[in-house]
Amino acid sequence: MIRHIFVLLSFCAVLVGCAAAPAAERRSIAWDGLGQDPNRPAVTKRRVAGRATPETDPNLERQRVLATLRPYSDAWWAVQDEIEAENDRQLGSKLVICPSCVTQPPNEETTGSIR
Repeated sequence: MIRHIFVLLSFCAVLVGCAAAPAAERRSIAWDGLGQDPNRPAVTKRRVAGRATPETDPNLERQRVLATLRPYSDAWWAVQDEIEAENDRQLGSKLVICPSCVTQPPNEETTGSIR
């Protein structure tokens, strides 16, 4: 009796697996919620004008100067701060934050400190 049940369940599993495979291939996949369709390949855009080429990168010269200075001296820290400031400036020019994400108008449902 147990053998008959096992054979019947195996047969049903094989039939379900064969029937479900072609249907899954034809059906589209759900969107990820971020506005990207996983059914279409992503198109990459190249930005050539916005990127700094290695020859015009101001940090290259600063890094050369930094290598010649005594580590952790006052001059070394000044050049290091310039490098970090340039990196922050470049990151700030690439970073985009939507205005509604930055500031939210206070309303009755907003929680916060009462002080």
